Amino acid sequence: METQQNPPSAHTSSAGPLAGLKVLELGQLIAGPFAAKTLADFGADVVKIEPPGTGDPLRKWRLLKDGVSVWWQVQSRNKRSMALDLRTQDGQEIVRQLAAKADVLIENFRPGAMEDWGLGPDALLALNPRLIMLRISGYGQTGPYRDKPGFGVVAEAMSGLRHLTAEPGRVPVRVGVSIGDTLAALHGVIGILLAMQERQRSGRGQVIDVALYEAVFNCMESLLPEYSAFGAVRGPAGSALPGIAPSNAYRCKDEGYALIAGNGDSIFKRLMGAIGREDLGQDPALADNAGRVVRVEEIDAAIGQWTAMRTVDEVLMALDKVSVPAGRIYTVADIARDPHYQARGMLDTVHMDDGTELAVPGIVPKLSRTPGSHRRNAPAIGQDTDAVLRDMGLSTEQIQALRDKGIVAGGAT
Repeated sequence: METQQNPPSAHTSSAGPLAGLKVLELGQLIAGPFAAKTLADFGADVVKIEPPGTGDPLRKWRLLKDGVSVWWQVQSRNKRSMALDLRTQDGQEIVRQLAAKADVLIENFRPGAMEDWGLGPDALLALNPRLIMLRISGYGQTGPYRDKPGFGVVAEAMSGLRHLTAEPGRVPVRVGVSIGDTLAALHGVIGILLAMQERQRSGRGQVIDVALYEAVFNCMESLLPEYSAFGAVRGPAGSALPGIAPSNAYRCKDEGYALIAGNGDSIFKRLMGAIGREDLGQDPALADNAGRVVRVEEIDAAIGQWTAMRTVDEVLMALDKVSVPAGRIYTVADIARDPHYQARGMLDTVHMDDGTELAVPGIVPKLSRTPGSHRRNAPAIGQDTDAVLRDMGLSTEQIQALRDKGIVAGGAT
């Protein structure tokens, strides 16, 4: 088995395993663009279509540097930007011409929007039978909720996730990031890779229908079968993991928390030895998870008494010595100075156009022979419009005529 002791820098010269793959990205914000970003990181040539003038709204989300979101540098790295008005017939015709030569098209508009523009699967697959079309929406392309507006936060609630993310009796809280969109994007990437594999045999493309709520629901583990078999409606449990013991966050002397997962049978014995509770570690009734779940409050109390007398560092040091999984709750400041993040190439640095440096997440997953790479910074709005149109065979005069009509735009705005 190949091993990789020192992951390469994200700024490697590797073309990536998807080099030569032509991807057309439509849509905006998070889910569709995140899927396209993942493909771009591994070598795909992604042409991102943005509305002239305003561009993708993500450009203005959260904290801005020189008027542009720093998030943009992560979400749109390695992409080319084409500013094109999809509401015009000429703009739609340009998309059809691009799709005719593309391998993959990604869109996350409301269901029906692409069909309204003459860009639905029937039209595009007729032009390019090999096209793989990823469609991400709140509720999917079919079903009674198809036309309802759906954002990630609603999908997280509908999937059952939001019901679990709370302390018992308190208001459910969100994860803090757009996890629904990201999970949908990753499911979309899986779908694209599966469709590419099948296309090698059949020579045909297909449509991938990803619903945000389904992507989150797919990660809900035993939630549904437990309800089906026992009528059990799993509820919020704060930092604990119901049915698995012990696994919780424990308050420490310095008012921080240590997350301790002692739920393996042998791990539990080592944990009890470390906290001076060999009586619990050797108790036959606690030898397996089923027995520990029955007495989880007693076990958590014993662990909590021990951590309350020690700082987080002292707790982690003691448990590391006996190989018990434990960790602290990181802030981004902790992440930025963590040596393991650094050693794994997860703290990358990009050089902005003004010469300043910006830290961005590294690329995952890590491939030993053909890793992903950071080949170019996120583009300005329409930065590559002319180049894309020239690749299509348009002359300078034709490009200028489109620009005069407001159908395309180029350069930073």
